Amino acid sequence: MATDSEPAGLRLRLRAELMRAMKAHDPVVVAACRSALAVIDNAEAADVSAAPPVEEGTFAGGVSGLGAGEVARVALSDAEAIALLTAEMARWRAVASHHDSAAQPDRAARLRAEADVVAAILDSQPEVTDR
Repeated sequence: MATDSEPAGLRLRLRAELMRAMKAHDPVVVAACRSALAVIDNAEAADVSAAPPVEEGTFAGGVSGLGAGEVARVALSDAEAIALLTAEMARWRAVASHHDSAAQPDRAARLRAEADVVAAILDSQPEVTDR
């Protein structure tokens, strides 16, 4: 279940597009949605600096107690996720330019198409305010 701070609306929209694209056998949209979801998931990875210190005498340098070593994932708002994806699309387009200059127009076109897919999904997203 998503909390108010998680990019649930955007994540749900990306997953819905992914399912639609998989059913339609659209590899560009599938790749774009998977990449966008991965960007969000990677940004929400747990901050290991918040982990409890390792206790001496426990197995493999662990922490004793049920769940004692658990660290919460970072929760992004929709606005933060959109900002991340916008930056990632800019990076994809920059890499596409490098592919063009390296005489790899097919790869460049694929990256631009994936960036365009994510941009279209973001454009269809309702207006988001940071909470």
